[in-house]
Amino acid sequence: MQRRSFLKGSGAVIVVVVGAGVWRAYDEGVFSVGEGPAYQPWKDWQNEKDGPLALVRAAILAASPHNTQPWLFKVTDNQIELYADTGRYPGALDPYLREQHIGLGCALENLMLAAAANGYNATSTLLPGKLQPVPSNTQPALVAHVDLSPGNRQASELYDAIPHRHTNRAPYDVLKPVPAEVMDALNALVNEEPEVKIFLFNSESDRNRIVEIVAKANKEVYADPEVEHGSEHWIRWDWSDVQKHCDGLTIDAFGLPPVTTAIIKFSPKRLLRKFASRGNGDPYADLLRATPVFGLIAVRDRYDQEQCLRAGRIWQRAHLLLTSRGVAGRPVNEAVELIDHERLRNQEPRASAQLADLTHDATWQPTFMFRLGYPIRPALASPRRPVKDVII
Repeated sequence: MQRRSFLKGSGAVIVVVVGAGVWRAYDEGVFSVGEGPAYQPWKDWQNEKDGPLALVRAAILAASPHNTQPWLFKVTDNQIELYADTGRYPGALDPYLREQHIGLGCALENLMLAAAANGYNATSTLLPGKLQPVPSNTQPALVAHVDLSPGNRQASELYDAIPHRHTNRAPYDVLKPVPAEVMDALNALVNEEPEVKIFLFNSESDRNRIVEIVAKANKEVYADPEVEHGSEHWIRWDWSDVQKHCDGLTIDAFGLPPVTTAIIKFSPKRLLRKFASRGNGDPYADLLRATPVFGLIAVRDRYDQEQCLRAGRIWQRAHLLLTSRGVAGRPVNEAVELIDHERLRNQEPRASAQLADLTHDATWQPTFMFRLGYPIRPALASPRRPVKDVII
């Protein structure tokens, strides 16, 4: 089932919970939002007694595609190595592990912010490489290392925003514009990144065009059964699976109204899947229309490993900045995913041409798209694997 199809008509369901149903609601976490071991890393992320391990506690709260958390760390007193856990990816949706490396860049950004806040001078080295189709050998792959030495503590608003940054999948208020100073601050994030550029779009014509491009790409990408299967693998429908795996996309984080969320968590999953297959229209396109600003992060070569990591650092930095200013953000990356799929199948690069027409500069290759605005409801935390599970 497509990861967004459950939205179709979900608000129309009415469930009365009585008797034994209360126990089912309890078992499915209806009364335990954000609780349990899967959410503990958000609560104990600051532990200065951990030394360099405190940096990893911050890194694991970063964004990643489908919340796959594709990172591993090797920690010593003066260095932290960041590895790609190449087996943790959403299948055919990310055939070159491009988005996985963006997620690794997000973790690296959190780690660097935590280094400064915890009194370390930190220097990061990104390993070069060219992204290829997913290898059969899924051994951890070193992508970056950070050298540490004693320094002065440097607090920052971005570091302080780490435990509050969550992907907000709710509609945004299109009548409440994002302030110009926030837009300017986002653009300034790449001032020292010559191989990364941010494009922002807030005109009605551009936004309508992006909705058309992304919604169409979403349908085309998810028409592939392998993409559908790979994406479905990371949706945690059951509360027990959330607590067991501590990863993936959860019902709580779908951005739905609280009552609808409770109903979906309470309902038998076989009925949900049947119900989700019905309905008319395109709810994802409707959601996209409730967006005052779209953004696009571009690089010179979207299949250059180092540039993917840098793009991820910029997205994490941007999302933390937005969080500190009370603005929500969410990836809407289907158009770039379609570029990957057309490339993999040796098809005409139509998606790439559409985005080049949007930016008016084909020398910059889009690698990450997002929406931002003031949300109609707050975002909830996503589950996280504990530090002990990501240390090698």
